[in-house]
Amino acid sequence: SRAGMALSVLVILLLSMLYEAVKMGKATLLRRALLALPRSLSQDPLAEPEEGGTGTGTAQGRGIPIFFHRWFWYHVGQTLFHVVQVVLGYMVMLAVMSYNAWIFLGAIAGSTLGYFL
Repeated sequence: SRAGMALSVLVILLLSMLYEAVKMGKATLLRRALLALPRSLSQDPLAEPEEGGTGTGTAQGRGIPIFFHRWFWYHVGQTLFHVVQVVLGYMVMLAVMSYNAWIFLGAIAGSTLGYFL
């Protein structure tokens, strides 16, 4: 029916927009992860502090440099974003492979709007 087709096109349009939003979120997390790393590893203590040191360069006193701790959680977030991006991409691809012109136009319009926003 026409209503069913309109709803299908709208869903694909929204999925395509969500795909673009996830892609941007992943890029933002990458930028934050790179900013969490020190400019030079020589500027951040990698080893345990000397006896009597304050230990401010490690996360929770376990000998893990703070920059690595933050970078690790950014990387976990990027991985989750990547999984969502792949799933959405394949869903849109399968919809486009129905060879329906309206569905195809909905995917293109959603991608365009998502990128623009």
